[in-house]
Amino acid sequence: MSDGPLYRAFVPIESDYDPQAGIVLFHGDVNELLARIPDGSVSLVITSPPYNLGKEYENRTAIEQYLRNQAKVISQLHRVLRDDGSLCWQVGNFVEDGEVYPLDILYYPIFKELGLKLRNRIIWRFGHGLHASKRFSGRYETILWFTKSDRYVFNLDPVRVPAKYPGKRHFKGPNKGKPSGNPLGKNPSDVWEVLTQDWEDAFWDIPNVKSNHPEKTAHPCQFPIELVERCVLALTNEGDWVFDPYMGVGSALIAAVMHGRRAMGSEKEAEYVEVARERLLAYFNGTLRHRPIGKPVFQPTGREKVSQIPREWEETSQARLLDERGEYE
Repeated sequence: MSDGPLYRAFVPIESDYDPQAGIVLFHGDVNELLARIPDGSVSLVITSPPYNLGKEYENRTAIEQYLRNQAKVISQLHRVLRDDGSLCWQVGNFVEDGEVYPLDILYYPIFKELGLKLRNRIIWRFGHGLHASKRFSGRYETILWFTKSDRYVFNLDPVRVPAKYPGKRHFKGPNKGKPSGNPLGKNPSDVWEVLTQDWEDAFWDIPNVKSNHPEKTAHPCQFPIELVERCVLALTNEGDWVFDPYMGVGSALIAAVMHGRRAMGSEKEAEYVEVARERLLAYFNGTLRHRPIGKPVFQPTGREKVSQIPREWEETSQARLLDERGEYE
């Protein structure tokens, strides 16, 4: 696993596609930029597309029309993707009139019609968000990882995680008595968790970017840099193009540049393009606030005032449940 940014050498930021560029920030419709990009030139497409959720930066349209519009963009993304390239599509749920539409399931046929092959459906779990009152609160989103062919870049070693039991040994066979794991760590699986001490088995537990997150900007639905870093390290090599067609405030581009990749993004909102530029410049001068890859997620000790049961709730079922578990005093 990478320990963090590899360098801070300044890379010029271009405003339009240039095959020799290191960074491209394009202000405008993604289709305009796609028309300039040659076939088979991008190693990784990674994005969190507009969710059609009625936020200030989106126009609300019917889900069917939304998917038709996205299918046109995805077709062009498929065209510019290299034969050994990957596409990572991070989505949550579309909710209308109380009904949940899982967007990854709705998107899946679009990708399959283009011949893309699903390698993993990655779960990104986060601990905070809106509280639902008529259904269980949503606390995860998904990343669909597709490849264009069976010959694709996959670098496992940079994203390995510490094994839970590194001392395990083979108990029979020709390797009896020898360590059974990998000295570099284990495969993190398709559901990752950042624990207090290290990365372990189950979930990609990367905090979503809320008001107290060090990366928070003006964007209402911001992509964490750490989430993209893992995909960049595993699915590309240094010098490869990483493209975010809906870049927002540029988190995917920052993740790419941190690890020696070339970065390109498109965004229709001028405000977000300028924020992305400022964040890239802050990275180069060493002042960018971001959550380092692999940093343990904060775990309350129970002593913090906000983690204690309010006095008014001492007789509630929640307090009794915690008391039975020995977690409440």
